[in-house]
Amino acid sequence: MNIQEYFARISYNKSHKDADLQTLTLIFQHHIQAIPFENLSMHCGETIELDLQSTYNKIVRKKRGGWCLESNHLLFWALQELGYDVCILGGNSYEPAEKAYTPEINHILLKVVIKGDPYIVDVGFGGAYQAWQPLMLVSGKDQPQIPGIFRFMEDNGTWYFEKVKRKHYIPEQSVPLTDTPGLGNIRKIYTFTLEPRHINDFQELNAYLQVSPDNILQKKSICTLQTPEGLYALVGWTFTEIKYNYTEDTDLLQITTLTDEEVEKTLKDKFNIVLENKLVP
Repeated sequence: MNIQEYFARISYNKSHKDADLQTLTLIFQHHIQAIPFENLSMHCGETIELDLQSTYNKIVRKKRGGWCLESNHLLFWALQELGYDVCILGGNSYEPAEKAYTPEINHILLKVVIKGDPYIVDVGFGGAYQAWQPLMLVSGKDQPQIPGIFRFMEDNGTWYFEKVKRKHYIPEQSVPLTDTPGLGNIRKIYTFTLEPRHINDFQELNAYLQVSPDNILQKKSICTLQTPEGLYALVGWTFTEIKYNYTEDTDLLQITTLTDEEVEKTLKDKFNIVLENKLVP
């Protein structure tokens, strides 16, 4: 495994001499605009192995994406190679349908400490809740980014990660929609603690998510990629292009329903993914 090969995969060609915040931010942004968040392996008969060599071969050499366990694990390796003080944390994601956080840990994120200051680095959430740069680990502070305003709230050692909702404007509809129906303008994303984890702590989760019929990753084929202006998302046969802050506090959504042939073409054209096996969206 070669850090230069990883840099080529994410089109990063700047200096990386200093393990500083500026370098971290640039690598982070290149990563999320090159490596899709995707679970397509589950929907084309492939097994996802949670070891670094498999993840590296899949994402770097085969130019695929991955879900949180793969993408954040790959970044963890890269940041360690570059001399960053980085550790793995485990998160419990929020299930809007259940109005609750998952009882079991089902997400992986990274904590990076630079000059004594901790940052949360997570390239593996995907979709509209993907931050575009590292976030300072500080409670109650609004951290505005292009995708929206993110914040952490800490309570008795548990950290809560959330985003302020924005309206969605879909051209076919005359009125903007708020992000999701329901009360309030905060979208809960996940909780976590600062207990360091090892990638092997997630082996059981990795196996479970691939066989459990009731999780969202089994129910839907998902591929999302951050773009310079917003986001591409392919969920099943539905392709959505989001442009952030199209007008004040409103994101523009353009939604297209694709045929099977168009799904394959869209994966290639928008996400730079060519699958080895047949995808069943």
